[in-house]
Amino acid sequence: MPGASCFLRDGGDIFHTYSAYARGLDHTDFAYAFLDMTALGRPHVTPLVAVWAEGALHFCTGAEEQKFANLRVNPHVVLTTGCNRWDQGLDVVVEGDAVRVTDEDTLRRLAQAWATKWDGQWQFTVRDGCFQHEPGAAIVFSVTPSKVFAHAKGDPFGATTHRF
Repeated sequence: MPGASCFLRDGGDIFHTYSAYARGLDHTDFAYAFLDMTALGRPHVTPLVAVWAEGALHFCTGAEEQKFANLRVNPHVVLTTGCNRWDQGLDVVVEGDAVRVTDEDTLRRLAQAWATKWDGQWQFTVRDGCFQHEPGAAIVFSVTPSKVFAHAKGDPFGATTHRF
């Protein structure tokens, strides 16, 4: 089950201050920033929408987009989500490898997850191992976390890291 916990260090004492699991993390999912590397080793960052389902974060991209070109060379990515306030909320950083999803049963479940998560604003059908929508085909990737950082902001501030 996905989760995030935050801890506060006070001198030599460490206090568990906050935990959220599965649907409890939904309040962090406003949108995501996606970081990958270009073929020349330069960072590339772009906003995107994603969903947490089946033990991983999932996102999609077009075959003509920079994300797709970068992923063909290097699958290592970072996705972040949270809010722009410094004094409240929870920021989450997920590191892992992006793996293409082509199984159509899985894609149908993910399409439903997108529609539910984003209040029907992202509607996809499934065909040819991709999402299909008005602009065309969207290639779906799954990122199973290898490392997650969670940063609580406000009173109390805290941070934690989990490696898988």
